Amino acid sequence: MSLEGKVPQMIRQLELPLKWSSEARSEQRSEEAPTATHGNERSGTSGLMELVLERQNLQAALKRVRKNKGSPGIDGMTVDELPDYLRARWSELREHLLSGAYRPSMVKQQLIPKGNGEMRKLGIPTVLDRFIQQAILQVLQPIFDPGFSEYSYGFRPRRRAHDAVVQAQRYVQEGRRIVVDVDLEQFFDRVNHDVLMGRLATRIGDRRVLRLIRRYLEAGILAQGIATERHEGTPQGGPLSPLLANVLLDEVDKELEKRGHAFVRYADDCNVYVRSRRAGVRVMELLRLLYANLRLRVNESKSAVDHAANRKLLGYSFWFGARSTVKRRVAKKALATMKERVRDITKRSGGRSIKQVATELRSYLLGWKEYFRLADTPGVFEDLDKWIRHRLRAIHLKHWKRGTTIFRELRARGLSVDGAAKVAYFGRRWWKNSGMLIHVAFPISYFDQLGVPRLAS
Repeated sequence: MSLEGKVPQMIRQLELPLKWSSEARSEQRSEEAPTATHGNERSGTSGLMELVLERQNLQAALKRVRKNKGSPGIDGMTVDELPDYLRARWSELREHLLSGAYRPSMVKQQLIPKGNGEMRKLGIPTVLDRFIQQAILQVLQPIFDPGFSEYSYGFRPRRRAHDAVVQAQRYVQEGRRIVVDVDLEQFFDRVNHDVLMGRLATRIGDRRVLRLIRRYLEAGILAQGIATERHEGTPQGGPLSPLLANVLLDEVDKELEKRGHAFVRYADDCNVYVRSRRAGVRVMELLRLLYANLRLRVNESKSAVDHAANRKLLGYSFWFGARSTVKRRVAKKALATMKERVRDITKRSGGRSIKQVATELRSYLLGWKEYFRLADTPGVFEDLDKWIRHRLRAIHLKHWKRGTTIFRELRARGLSVDGAAKVAYFGRRWWKNSGMLIHVAFPISYFDQLGVPRLAS
């Protein structure tokens, strides 16, 4: 169904229902952004703001924002408080949006730790602005997305990080074992607003929408970018950020396609696969030029022309099995990050019960397991399972503290007198003891009952 011919009827006054329903019917075509149910938009349409403010689109946007949750912005409003705010202020807010008078709040700037010990700037918009951005995204995504490259995978309908990893694996299996791995230097901080707005104006005819997007850029929704652990699936920051990044970088994708290069891109991460280092050097020079035309700069310290097995892509890396078959594994950095997170959850000084620890651990491990389910390394996962159970057994010993308590509890759980006495004698050596006979008292079935998922299953 096309939007052509529908715009005039959308210009009529559209009042939001008094009751905001989080159960409004809306078709979600992507895990990143549910698109508006209006079909594909013809470029140059001047009534997009009316489509943004259409009731069904707004209800879908509210549902999505509430599902994503997220921290409050500078005004302190939570996602649960948003419906009441909209009921009280919607008429005024809608008029401001239609007239072009609405001005977004500045983003709340926050520093979050990165896996390498550095800090990343994260911009947190207010929940109201996240709601408005989501409504805009649902209208703009059907306009822009069909024209994006087939090999662009980041935050697009029916595309996932897994698709990019599998495509890259195909390239390497075909013999393209040299990768041009490009990292952009402070991409979201360096995006030139004029260049980006120029790209948007070629497809958007509604000046109110363009003006609002520029105001969001000036408020900082893009400057702090998309900060997320990709296996968690939901980008943090402004909902518009991923689409705007794709709009800007699509020019590079098109040039790579024109030249017949094998590549995958996920947001600002781009890998090009070639058959020789000489070809890789030429492609790297090309990418430097293409990004410079967009006022962007390649981060030379993190970019390289290297063997594909030595680089990572979206948390995965590749290895070669029998008969040179290319296989997937969890990248070393991603594995180290996961272990650090598990150590934090299972630290023995937390003062929490084993059930509380298991609940938090389950929440994290289920998401991690789902994201890294493509890894062809069952032995690595089995070792991780043993290590996690080792840490959980050590928590029990720490809770019991005294040797007499340890002896009594282990005997009650079926350990022999000699075994319980041996563990109790070294009662304060929690880590060493947790790898000894205590596994009889706390077998794998015990952790299954606690709900701790097995990564190797």
